[in-house]
Amino acid sequence: MVEGKKVVSELLNSKFKTHSIYSTDPEFKTKNKEEVHYISEKDLIRISSHKSPNKILGIFEIPAPEAIDYSDWVVVLDAIQDPGNLGTIIRICDWFGILHLVCSPDTVDCYNHKVIQATMGSIARVNIVYTDIARLLEENKNLAYGTYMNGKSVYSADLPDKGLLILGNEGKGISEKVGLRIEKENRIGIQQYGKKTTESLNVATATAIFLSEIRREER
Repeated sequence: MVEGKKVVSELLNSKFKTHSIYSTDPEFKTKNKEEVHYISEKDLIRISSHKSPNKILGIFEIPAPEAIDYSDWVVVLDAIQDPGNLGTIIRICDWFGILHLVCSPDTVDCYNHKVIQATMGSIARVNIVYTDIARLLEENKNLAYGTYMNGKSVYSADLPDKGLLILGNEGKGISEKVGLRIEKENRIGIQQYGKKTTESLNVATATAIFLSEIRREER
């Protein structure tokens, strides 16, 4: 379920197959001429997940995940729980041209409506696969970089052209099971400049910093 003109429009122009579109705006039309069901504001409130819905709501079929292409960097999430964080990370991946995102089975569902809304349509352009991360690290030949509070500064790290960037749970970080498969020299972090009373960075914010540095290294 997707709400709002921008996000609905993004998915209408993507690989997602449309099931049904609902709108309180009689002037709203889709570019591909999908049928639009015009409903009252009262009915939209009944089916919406928001207290103040935004005129348009779309239902789309969940696409089958594609095979992961490891020729570029791939972001790997270990037990991310907050829907807003996952949605923002998907949006950040889209911004930095990361086409594939791997999630552990205990990461929040990427089709949770809160995740979808936080992506602002970027879910249409990022392939998301759920799989066992420890097994993935055993089978994949690319270097795996884990993000840690006490890891060496990403600003001084010599990063390759491709690899796996692993980010852990909001409260616990990367799990021990996954951490055992990350070489110590590949544990990276973000240098702190402010007062030490700041506990940590938000995981989505950290993702943006790491990916910005990865792309800067490529330039």
